[in-house]
Amino acid sequence: MIALSLTEIETITGGTISGLAPDGEVPLVTGSVVTDSRVAEPGSLYVARIGEAMDGHRFVGAARDNGAVAALTSRPVDDLPCVVVEDVQAAFVAISRAVLDRATDLTVVGITGSSGKTSTKDLLGTVLASTAPTIAPVGSYNSEVGVPLTVTRVTDETRFLVVEMGARGIGHIDYLTRIAPPRIGVVLNVGTAHVGEFGSREAIGRAKSELVQALPEDGVAVLNADDPVVRAMSDVTRARIVLVGEAPDATVRAADVRVGPDGRASFRAVTPAGEAEVGLRLVGRHHVGNALAVLAVALECGLALDDAVTAIAGAGVVSRWRMEVTERADGVTVVNDAYNANPDSMRAALAALEVMGEGRRTWAVLGSMLELGDESAGEHAEVGEEAQRRRVDELVVVGETARPMADIAPAAGTRIRWVEDADAAEALLRAELAPPDVVLFKSSRDAGLRWLGDRLTTTDPTDDKSTQEDTQ
Repeated sequence: MIALSLTEIETITGGTISGLAPDGEVPLVTGSVVTDSRVAEPGSLYVARIGEAMDGHRFVGAARDNGAVAALTSRPVDDLPCVVVEDVQAAFVAISRAVLDRATDLTVVGITGSSGKTSTKDLLGTVLASTAPTIAPVGSYNSEVGVPLTVTRVTDETRFLVVEMGARGIGHIDYLTRIAPPRIGVVLNVGTAHVGEFGSREAIGRAKSELVQALPEDGVAVLNADDPVVRAMSDVTRARIVLVGEAPDATVRAADVRVGPDGRASFRAVTPAGEAEVGLRLVGRHHVGNALAVLAVALECGLALDDAVTAIAGAGVVSRWRMEVTERADGVTVVNDAYNANPDSMRAALAALEVMGEGRRTWAVLGSMLELGDESAGEHAEVGEEAQRRRVDELVVVGETARPMADIAPAAGTRIRWVEDADAAEALLRAELAPPDVVLFKSSRDAGLRWLGDRLTTTDPTDDKSTQEDTQ
């Protein structure tokens, strides 16, 4: 973080300093800004947010014990010097924007889409970091909390800031672009994730378009030429348009796409800077579109084509539970893609499983997809049918919400079973998985399949490598 004194934070937020030491020394924040006391470090500023289930003021002492030198609070506290403000979230945003405004030579890239945001963010962060200091979010930090946490990591040396922007309603992305105004905006796709909250795919498209509407006239909108809703966003931005995809008129285009038996794609990239062969370490054909978006941004940021392609080819999985492939010692292949799920990402994962499982027995262990509203039962049933179209041998459906996947008419070649929870799925898999099977885990976070996927990377049921996700 760019260092700020507590006096500067008081001015930025309009708050009031409280709890200084008797000698009146004003702390200097030189470390990270955190909302979780457990990850505070020497020099940190702890932001005491009040959520639905937790009051962050309870953990100011713990943040101090881990090295925090100050806190941002809505009431005075005894454990640390603090700046007391009326609205902690608004003050947190003001601090992050002040850090951003003090960065002297920074290009901000915003990424949104119904699926693939985190994988694309990770890939772009890796590619840009190969040429200059780059900050990208940890995991899926794409909300009103995650974005300012990411922005406050910027230092004087940072040249590229990659910001993942999610939305659960109209106006959400607009809010995030005011925290981190992008010069380059990437829209990957518009699917049906969160359709239960938005009401329609068209409404989702309007929300995602807020990113390109926020771009300046000298900015660049990188749009998926293969998605009609995204392509139409050309009409609502002042920025220069760069189309990416497999469409003939795409500015950065993939030709001759091939997918190997390991599920990894390669293609010939056709760009204004020339042509180059691209091979991906990431699993799944859907990463071709993600890689094209990254390549387009890299070229806009000044990377040579060959350098960008080399960096893309060398990039692996960064964030957990996104098409993580583990080859067990006994010959079983475990594919853990259970961080989250929506109908589009389910179909992409099943397509990858079909390729990887050629000549082997395939298992799809699928759980719920959330926030689909009235479309939930139909979308789950469609995923079950897609599993059959993809010639899945063993479809294991986990949990009540996902049950419509198992209620479809069975097709020849696919055995379908429903189980109550992840523990029941584990018992079934421990009993029946055998080399050289390929097993895919995919669901929204409520089903617990990511942890089951972690446990199944070993043949020993007592060797539990899973770690429950922190929520504080």
